[in-house]
Amino acid sequence: MSREDLALTHSLTSALMEGRLTDPFVFLGPHAAEGETVVRTFQPGAVAVSALQDGAAPSPLDEVAPGLFAGRLAGRGGYRLSIDWGSATQETEDPYAFGLLLGDLDLHLFMEGAHWELGQKMGAQPQTFEGVEGVGFSVWAPNARRVSVVGDFNSWDGRRHPMRLRHPAGVWELFVPRLGPGERYKYELVGANGELLPLKADPLARMTELPPGQASIVAPKAAYAWSDSDWMAERTRRQGSDAPISIYEVHAASWMRPDSDSPNLDWDGLADRLAPYVADMGFTHVELLPIMEHPFGGSWGYQPLSQFAPSARFGSPEGLARFVDACHRLGVGVILDWVPAHFPTDTYGLANFDGTQLYEHADPREGFHQDWNTLIFNLGRREVQGFLIASALYWLETFHIDGLRVDAVASMLYRDYSRQPGEWVPNVHGGRENLESIAFLRRLNETVASRCPGAVTIAEESTAWPGVSSPVAQGGLGFDYKWNMGWMHDTLSYMQRDPVYRSWHQNELTFGLLYAFTERFVLPISHDEVVHGKGSLLGKMPGDQWRQFANLRAYLAFMWAHPGKKLLFMGCELAQPTEWNHDSAIPWDLLQQADHAGMQMLVRDLNAIYGREAALHQSDADPEGFAWICTDAESGVFAFRRQAGRDAAPVVFAINMTPEPKRDYRLGAPAAGLWAEVLNTDAARYGGGNIGNGGEVRTEPARSHGLAHTLTLTLPPLGAVLLRHQGTIA
Repeated sequence: MSREDLALTHSLTSALMEGRLTDPFVFLGPHAAEGETVVRTFQPGAVAVSALQDGAAPSPLDEVAPGLFAGRLAGRGGYRLSIDWGSATQETEDPYAFGLLLGDLDLHLFMEGAHWELGQKMGAQPQTFEGVEGVGFSVWAPNARRVSVVGDFNSWDGRRHPMRLRHPAGVWELFVPRLGPGERYKYELVGANGELLPLKADPLARMTELPPGQASIVAPKAAYAWSDSDWMAERTRRQGSDAPISIYEVHAASWMRPDSDSPNLDWDGLADRLAPYVADMGFTHVELLPIMEHPFGGSWGYQPLSQFAPSARFGSPEGLARFVDACHRLGVGVILDWVPAHFPTDTYGLANFDGTQLYEHADPREGFHQDWNTLIFNLGRREVQGFLIASALYWLETFHIDGLRVDAVASMLYRDYSRQPGEWVPNVHGGRENLESIAFLRRLNETVASRCPGAVTIAEESTAWPGVSSPVAQGGLGFDYKWNMGWMHDTLSYMQRDPVYRSWHQNELTFGLLYAFTERFVLPISHDEVVHGKGSLLGKMPGDQWRQFANLRAYLAFMWAHPGKKLLFMGCELAQPTEWNHDSAIPWDLLQQADHAGMQMLVRDLNAIYGREAALHQSDADPEGFAWICTDAESGVFAFRRQAGRDAAPVVFAINMTPEPKRDYRLGAPAAGLWAEVLNTDAARYGGGNIGNGGEVRTEPARSHGLAHTLTLTLPPLGAVLLRHQGTIA
């Protein structure tokens, strides 16, 4: 060996032993030397190492430096390593004898931010590679000097399995033979400045340790046998703008506590209890607060670190598939809250991932969220956009999720969101609009629509940004639905007022109809309205217990009759008297009390009527399907017509927002004849006083409220009625 070769070998040996070797394949593994094959392997702590070849005697390798074994093969072809650890002998293939793991197309698509199957290609993937079973690891860290995969399999020693950098994608890869699902692992990185970084969890992990554990876990390939073909075939129709969509929002960990010592129900427990409950209540969908793995349970999932891993709190990924399948068999869709706006600063996560601000913005005026003390994704980076869109697709495609409710969209759209002057950076045109986020959201929605027919995206967007649910081709953001936060704030403000003062604030109840058809809306009574000192939904209602329950029954009826899809947070259907506590559970024992059981029965009936009456859902996005009949602020009476089409039978909704019954109240009717009272919130079955119209009422030929026919009604106190036209009088 020449002096230059000796110097190079010594340099590489030193770099390897010190954990500084940037390309392990140039030194480790098999290498041609003077017509023979030299093998080098680093096995610190081993007593002896030999190379095994079929049909040839073992080739002992010499320990040429502490832990570094080298020698010549006795024959040609492949080999295995026999490693004597003193107490046991391990036989395995050499990770540095394998070729390139990722294909050029995979790397090209990744760099373009257009690899939609990252969850099936990168991260930790069990596979058979070059005829050998093992796990292929790959991770994006373009500015790192070295990346190693570490785990129980190598005693968490970053010198044992350094990875190969694939230029110019910045992706590091290594195939580790004879590993399989269930292995714990992380990545050890040396940053751009030569500093050893905290061990990092895999951004593309599909399984994780149960928090507070931080390791990623090699997940098996998805192989669940689905039985939801009927649901999937009908999904597009079930989730259209003319369909009844009533969503039950759930924090899975605190919906119901198990009878065992486990802190929460797992996926199978939720399949056995939650799915049938949602179906029995008549909700069409269940929406889960984020189930992506998150370190802090008190964030309710809204600070996730693993965009591809269901939280280990609920069991395995296959358990999630079983839960979704169970929901689909019962006719219930599943929506997940999904958070692409920001991520927590935990050192083992995405923050400063390769020693640089890789996933986040470098400038804190762009990259740090002051409200939540989180980091903001740099959506101007193609790879970050691709990572997040691939995450969305992973949930939709792998787990048959029916929709994603995208969290905190308003914070994404505006560069000055919750910032004072001087605390934000204008866009290239000097404006406040976040052009990169806009492009990301449009691309997300177009990609979901293309790859996942029938799946929906829902924006939590609290401003007047135009066209949130308009097609991208028409200049919109491309969401299917938008939460109507304005309606929620205004109507709750109205309901919290004492009836004595409501007449001065009728616009809070009616204003939403001025813009109700500018977007495809969901009316949300979400978890955010029953936490942080806001009290429960029942607690917002004024007056004594009777008035509180009556107000709430009337309000829920108003919500279900109003244009827009419905969303109700768990516990509200029982009139839970205290605000939600994520460390507790819904107080199910309330159902032993008549008022609370009556509220649950009302919500069940509202869902049934909403699904049965086309007038209440088919025209949610059509202004022709709605018309005010009266907004009688002085009397506290509001009434409107809903209709599925000009030739369809109309329904009339009337609500009395005062504590006094309105007898002989003359209300204009959009059609002559018999009208059936299909709902009365004051019915005894709901806990009311049974003041109403005896089940039906007929019109008389007299004008009221600009209409040619009149209904003479009894409107219950703090109550509402829904009337369906049955036809003309014979």
